[in-house]
Amino acid sequence: MQLTRTALVVASIFFVACAGNPDKRTLAELHRVEADMTEIQGANGLDEAMKGYRRFLDEAPESALTPEAMRRLADLKLEKEYGFVGGPGAAVLPAPQTRRVASSDAPRAAAIAEFGESDGAFERRAASRDEIAMADDRELALPGGEVADGAGPLEAIGLYDQILATYPTYPHNDRVLYQKARAYDELGRPDDAIAVIAQLIDAHPHSRHIDEVQFRRAEYFFTRRRYLEARDAYAAITTRGSVSDFFELALYKLGWTLYKQELHEEALNQYVALLDYKISAGYDFDQSRDEDSSRRISDTFRVMSLSFSSIGGPEAITAYFAANGNRLYEDRVYRHLGEFYFEKLRYQDAASAYEAFVALHPNHHSAPHFGMRVIEIYEEGGFPKLVLSSKKEFAARYGLGADYWQHFPIEEAAEVVAYLKGNLRDLANHYHAAYQDPEQATAAAASFTEAQQWYRAFLGSFSEDAEAPVIHQQLADLLFEHEDFGEAAFEYERTAYDYPAHDQASEAGYAAIFAHREQQRRAPSEEHDAVREAAVASTLRFVDAFPAHEHAAVVLGAAVDDLYEMERFEPAIATGRRLLEAYPEADAAVRRSAWLAVAHSAFGIDDYPQAERAYARVLEMTVEGDESRQSVVDNLAATIYQQGEQAGEAGDHRAAADHFLRIAQVTPDSAIRPSADYDAASALIRLEDWDAAVAVLNAFREVHSDHALRGEATKQLAHIYREQGELERAAVEYERIAAEAEDDELRREALLVAGELYEDAEVPDRAITAYLGYVERHPEPLEVVVETRFKIAALYEVTGDEASRYAQLRAIVEADRTAGGDRSDRIRYLAARSALVLTEGAYDRFAEVELVQPFE
Repeated sequence: MQLTRTALVVASIFFVACAGNPDKRTLAELHRVEADMTEIQGANGLDEAMKGYRRFLDEAPESALTPEAMRRLADLKLEKEYGFVGGPGAAVLPAPQTRRVASSDAPRAAAIAEFGESDGAFERRAASRDEIAMADDRELALPGGEVADGAGPLEAIGLYDQILATYPTYPHNDRVLYQKARAYDELGRPDDAIAVIAQLIDAHPHSRHIDEVQFRRAEYFFTRRRYLEARDAYAAITTRGSVSDFFELALYKLGWTLYKQELHEEALNQYVALLDYKISAGYDFDQSRDEDSSRRISDTFRVMSLSFSSIGGPEAITAYFAANGNRLYEDRVYRHLGEFYFEKLRYQDAASAYEAFVALHPNHHSAPHFGMRVIEIYEEGGFPKLVLSSKKEFAARYGLGADYWQHFPIEEAAEVVAYLKGNLRDLANHYHAAYQDPEQATAAAASFTEAQQWYRAFLGSFSEDAEAPVIHQQLADLLFEHEDFGEAAFEYERTAYDYPAHDQASEAGYAAIFAHREQQRRAPSEEHDAVREAAVASTLRFVDAFPAHEHAAVVLGAAVDDLYEMERFEPAIATGRRLLEAYPEADAAVRRSAWLAVAHSAFGIDDYPQAERAYARVLEMTVEGDESRQSVVDNLAATIYQQGEQAGEAGDHRAAADHFLRIAQVTPDSAIRPSADYDAASALIRLEDWDAAVAVLNAFREVHSDHALRGEATKQLAHIYREQGELERAAVEYERIAAEAEDDELRREALLVAGELYEDAEVPDRAITAYLGYVERHPEPLEVVVETRFKIAALYEVTGDEASRYAQLRAIVEADRTAGGDRSDRIRYLAARSALVLTEGAYDRFAEVELVQPFE
């Protein structure tokens, strides 16, 4: 007969123990024998193996092998029940699966196949793991259709718990917890499994299973839409980097977790990290033969399209990569977004996505394909005029300034150049006239587009021609008539400054500024700064060239405001002071606005003394009742407050306190005053100027009785009284903290501290009141309650209230009796002491009764 695994274990123990002269072996020597715990699969099955381990545990003396045998016995119970072995290679999770769908990500202008799937279906498929979701509610089906009663796994769990409780230093306790989690999972108790996983993570952060269980935990939270917890669990894997087998999938799911919370930019960071990782690992978007990986990459690009669409479309892509660095696969991101829009029949948006990329990368290898795709999109959408215009735009790239001519010598194509020049001029004049014709108003937009297109084509190809100045003037007029103010401004600037001086030069310069301002009023928020920059530059150029113009002061004031709003603080200060010095007779509103910009800008560069002086000038120029006056007051107060902050950071707490207290004098109605008063007290505390600090804090509580910092002021007063040794006053403040605090933990702590301070101050009655308030309001944690009741009993002994003392002692004994799993060694000890005191008291009372009434 072949030996079972257990039989071999026992046999090896017996053989080693009896080697040599068995008659001379002592029990102590036998205890030192190391059993052979090698995993051996016997032919007689798991039952014999479990019996052998059980026999070993029952008969062998306890040793370092005991927890190992217990763990293996528990593992065998799980193996018998479910057919898996608890070895180091076992996995809590099935391998992640995705549907295999062939896809290609070649850089061409074709539509992307997977966009035939609806957004809802896509999210359900790409963001889920069906086998995990199903596992949470499954039953345990045994062979033959029976349902497991769970006895074996529950016994295994009991053994695991016994190991954890009895052998806390057992080196394989992470595997114990791992197997315990598996057992709960197989029992269909995912909540318990996750609780054990959390215990494993806390106790064994470096376990070999840590990434696997973190991912299991993350999936658990994700399927329950507990995205904040899922995010933390996925992030615990991604922070470890590519050393984790779950790194790529965790990045992907972390992105989905953030997407589900509509944190689109944060989600994009994860998807970009995933794509970066794939590239660093040698992944080829065009040649991948791994269908699972290809599908995940395609899904990643699609969810990126969803995210970018939600936060601004192609402009958002441009801004994202400008902020986070360019990538080799940017063209794919734009293309996927374009096809996403195309699937939604948003043809203009789809074309814009492609055009945005071409505008950024006109010489990219995908750019001409994208230009072709724009034409295809308009053809699919049934927009013949847009098809025509896009084709003309494509053709227009062959103007003399285009890259095309880098490959062909112009001088060898004189006839082509002559034709091009006349054709461009005629096209421009024709469409400009059509745009101005009221009878063709319905086609005005198209006419304008054509006109400016061909004007620009002419100027791009023949900028040195004698006709160029005339064409420039006509183009500026066209753009202004069409309310394309940014471009009009640019052309007017060229009219004003790039040609010889003429009588209307100054008005052209002013018209350029006016056009910039009109553009600024209409531009989307993401373009405001660029428009302001252009307006400021144009304004400064205008004032330099025409300082005596009647509108010079007004446009210079607008430039000051723009410089401040763009946070170019030092130029704003310099330009504002230039206005105030050069145009002292300017309108009062213009000068006040300049002072305000100087004040704001000085604040922005931390020059708080200059900011204070400037705000004071603004306040002088602001009449009572002006709705902006309060904001000026608050800003003035903020400059003083910041000077206090600076003094505090420099270690000059006296100066800091003086600045903070100055706010109450200079701007008593400012919103920042309560914070300043509180910070003044904090500075005085640092100086240990206790009396002054107490005065400020008491005044704070009186003046700002409803302020959120009132509770903090009370804490500070309690601290000061303790520092001064005024324990009873400190205790009163802690009782106030407990009464006013919203946080339960703070209330508990404050009551305990109050009681201790009353004890130290030898005011037992007040100490008893504080402690009783604690135990009545906070029945948990039990050990603290029992400890507090023991203190109360001792205080009652001091006051001579024996009845109350015994009541507390009886409460301690009763708490110990009903503690259950919360019963600690300390509770047992205090209960035993209480019981002893109660017993002695009962004996003393009995003795007194016996002396008075002898037994007969």
